[in-house]
Amino acid sequence: MIQTKRTGGQILVDQLKLQGVDKVSCVPGESYLAVLDALYDSGIDVTICRQEGGAAMMAEAQGKLTGRPGICFVTRGPGATNASAGVHIAKQDSAPMILFVGQVARWMKGREAFQEVDYTAAFAPWAKWATEIDDPARLPEVVSRAFHVAMNGRPGPVVIGLPEDMLTEACVTADARPAQVSAPMPSADDTAAVLDALHGAKQPLIIAGGSRWSEAAVQDLVQLSERLNVPVSVSFRRQMLFPSDHLNFIGDLGVGADPALASYTKNADVILLLGGRFSEMPSQGYEVMQIPTPQQRLFHVHPGIEELGRVYTPELGINTAPPEFLRAALAQAKEGPDRADLIAGQRAALDQRRNYPTRVIGDMDMGAVLKHLNETLPDDAILCNGAGNYATWLHRFYHFTRFGTQLAPTSGSMGYGVPAAVAAKRQHPERPVIAFAGDGCFMMHGQEFATAVQYDLPIVVIVVDNGMYGTIRMHQEREYPSRVVGTQLINPDFAAYARAFGGHGETVEKTADFVPAYERAVASNQPAIIHIKIDPQALTVDRSLDEIRAASM
Repeated sequence: MIQTKRTGGQILVDQLKLQGVDKVSCVPGESYLAVLDALYDSGIDVTICRQEGGAAMMAEAQGKLTGRPGICFVTRGPGATNASAGVHIAKQDSAPMILFVGQVARWMKGREAFQEVDYTAAFAPWAKWATEIDDPARLPEVVSRAFHVAMNGRPGPVVIGLPEDMLTEACVTADARPAQVSAPMPSADDTAAVLDALHGAKQPLIIAGGSRWSEAAVQDLVQLSERLNVPVSVSFRRQMLFPSDHLNFIGDLGVGADPALASYTKNADVILLLGGRFSEMPSQGYEVMQIPTPQQRLFHVHPGIEELGRVYTPELGINTAPPEFLRAALAQAKEGPDRADLIAGQRAALDQRRNYPTRVIGDMDMGAVLKHLNETLPDDAILCNGAGNYATWLHRFYHFTRFGTQLAPTSGSMGYGVPAAVAAKRQHPERPVIAFAGDGCFMMHGQEFATAVQYDLPIVVIVVDNGMYGTIRMHQEREYPSRVVGTQLINPDFAAYARAFGGHGETVEKTADFVPAYERAVASNQPAIIHIKIDPQALTVDRSLDEIRAASM
């Protein structure tokens, strides 16, 4: 085979195709024009975004949906710093992504040239690996390594700087091979130890979280819970890891978890933490699980060996991913003891909590909104959100029943919902995609609604507008009553905003108006915004965080 010279830009794009990449998001920049030129006739779909943060969030969302790294290109300096929000999400959410950043020419480095940033230093706290490529001949090696790093162990983001002159330099170099995911199987003895502990427990619990999951793994978890007769919970914003309509599902350990579930978790004698880290939010401020005592046995399964024993001391840490552990466990598991009454009691508490609330402040009942979506959306619909009290309604009342239907940042990053919805609709155009956003959340990356219009992506964005940064206001009124500052907002007409971009817009101020407005939005087959105005006093479903904390003590 005769090899010919290729520019660095062409070599890079060739490596992406070899790794199976068919979509990238970007905000263009002169620092990587050679890559844009190579993308022109590559067959890779390019999503042109309006701000680098949105572009990086789209790549992160694609990584969640596919299990392969989402790819994002941004320009140097401000482009890189704007994109850092998406990198932080990928870090905390354990999502595979690769951010390629244009860089000044090699001979300019170290002089603080125009928009020069040291990416290896700037991204070191967030990225699994941050590097720069100075030699185009090493592009296949570095890109291959980036895919391996992003996907293996605990998945996460990789950042690669691309000096402008390196991308235009031509050389002869061989292509790499497609990157593979390492999937070590747990030992038979370790698997047996976990199963024996769950089998003999009086109050067992499996907590599913993290990444490296698949639809098949979720079904394996369902089978294992049924065979062992063990209840299952999920960690913060990971409701899609177990069908919420299954009788063994007893709730999610999210913000303000059900006090009954928090109490059950704290008093569980055997816990299998499967795939997750059990960080601040699912642990309810590190209170429902501390350093396990002899009365509480913790078994931790995680693909990242650095996570085992990092916060909690497990009786046994198993360095593998959930799919591999579950396959091994199902091969050994025997029928567990009858725990029907134990599980039914916890399930009853969940069902009571998930009843649509009757306490409504003002004319708009968000519970009715979620009730309608539960009744009408197919089980493969994808729901996205950013951060804010509005998300409480979605995560508490929507019944996720399938894997790959939830895009929600465990990092609590605002502005995520709309970019994630764009990425989801690009990835799965046949499936309904709904984005929830607060008024403050939407304005952080709402400009990506223009991207949805540009690519004719009929997402539905539900903007819940209470005229404030509601979560901060809630904490502010509790900690500093009657001293409100810095949280009030004056908002645009979001329905008119949608129409100005070429989409469909609806305004809803009363509960009865939502269903017809939603039906018109869907029937328009356009990107749509439903602007829901709610009473500013309707800050949250559960107003007393102190009560929640006290119940979990």
